Amino acid sequence: MATFLDIVRSRRSIRRFLARPVEREKIMTCLEAARLAPSASNVQPWRFLVIDDSGLKDRLCSYAFSGIYAMCRFVSQAPVIVVILARLDVKAHRLGKQIQGTQFYLIDLGIAGEHFVLQAEELGLATCWVGWFNSGKVRKALRIPRKYKIVALLPLGYAASRPPAETRRKVLGEIAWSNAVGQSYGESQGLLNPAPEP
Repeated sequence: MATFLDIVRSRRSIRRFLARPVEREKIMTCLEAARLAPSASNVQPWRFLVIDDSGLKDRLCSYAFSGIYAMCRFVSQAPVIVVILARLDVKAHRLGKQIQGTQFYLIDLGIAGEHFVLQAEELGLATCWVGWFNSGKVRKALRIPRKYKIVALLPLGYAASRPPAETRRKVLGEIAWSNAVGQSYGESQGLLNPAPEP
């Protein structure tokens, strides 16, 4: 049975999808994983708009990926597109932005969205985080009220092909520090290779 790290290591951003429909039960399982995500003050600002009607999906893609956004037209191949929305009328988020200068709803949606993505991976489905689209036209195409911010799109389906190699990531010594900025976590215990000099 795959471990969590196996799932994380196998996940890829997929840009070629089969025409095969996605089972509704699998979509529901992904939504349940997202629903269980933590959020600031438990406000749960996320909303997931599942587009699986082919006519509406085509309309959405024609609106979302014209002009400078054309590089993301691959999304139209996916049999399902999940629109990730943030509810903006949340007092805890407004307060957090004023005091901390942090958009907590983006953190919340990132957590919930990645729960969705990793659950999809476990179920044999493919996804790709997409943030490059015409949000104004997406709002118009789907008649999304102004109280929701359109944060990301997730094409969802079965991969037509998967990149065989893992995308290069920084070594742990470059990104994890111990008690001081730049002091690699685990290096002093001989657990990590030293980070390269900047």
